[in-house]
Amino acid sequence: MAKVTIQKLYEMKSKGEKISYVTAYDFGQASLVEKAEIEMILVGDSLSMTMLGNLSTVPLTTDEMIHHIKAVVKGAPSPMIVGDLVFGSYNEGPEQAIRSANRLLKEGGCDVVKLEGCMPDIVAAMVKAGIGVQGHIGLTPQTAGLLGGFKLQGKNLDAAKKIVDEAKALEQAGAFSLVVECVPEELGRAITEAVKMPVIGIGAGRYCDGQVLVYHDLLGMFDRFTPKFVKKYANIGDQIVKALKEYKDEVRGVKFPSDEYVFGGVSKEDLEKIL
Repeated sequence: MAKVTIQKLYEMKSKGEKISYVTAYDFGQASLVEKAEIEMILVGDSLSMTMLGNLSTVPLTTDEMIHHIKAVVKGAPSPMIVGDLVFGSYNEGPEQAIRSANRLLKEGGCDVVKLEGCMPDIVAAMVKAGIGVQGHIGLTPQTAGLLGGFKLQGKNLDAAKKIVDEAKALEQAGAFSLVVECVPEELGRAITEAVKMPVIGIGAGRYCDGQVLVYHDLLGMFDRFTPKFVKKYANIGDQIVKALKEYKDEVRGVKFPSDEYVFGGVSKEDLEKIL
């Protein structure tokens, strides 16, 4: 698969080809996504919970994000790599946002960045500085407390209009694409039709230009909670636990290592002569 660019994403939207998008956080995961020929990888701040064990995305630092981006970039040369701007790294204003994004691009090596919320002034400044920016509206996990928790957004007409207006504002500011999270399906459709940029849904229905899911969620590797919009395509977590238990049992039962996993060479009799 050729390297996925912004132009490629717009071409896919114009042709009605759906965009596949998934998170990844390390070299091994990214290598598998590369083999699956998925178009986009988000090194998402969800790694705060899935990889580092935090209870939310808020504690994650820019240094930690860069560490994970570097590994993902090495494992997946073809997909577009999107680095998440972490909470507290862009909300002070355009200068802070540009500095943070520059670090993700220069030190991490990602292609573009993503930020949550409708901040058109900040987005415009970043784009002017030469940074590709993906927006994220609807449910924004970094500030979910202000939204009443991890709940459906845009449920009434006024709330829906606000989200559509946010999408238009971010496009006007220069965002190249948009993630829309946890909104009614028809609102996802309306947003997708209201803007020219590719719209990626996560719990936003079937009519978006593409879909994104968290790696650990779709593979059944994170059991703290599972959002309604997540389809588990496999239960890898259960398979891993089963394999580890089998390993433990074989170690305790002296079944592993068996003959095929040990090395020959010096005989027991010869070794006894030097002991």
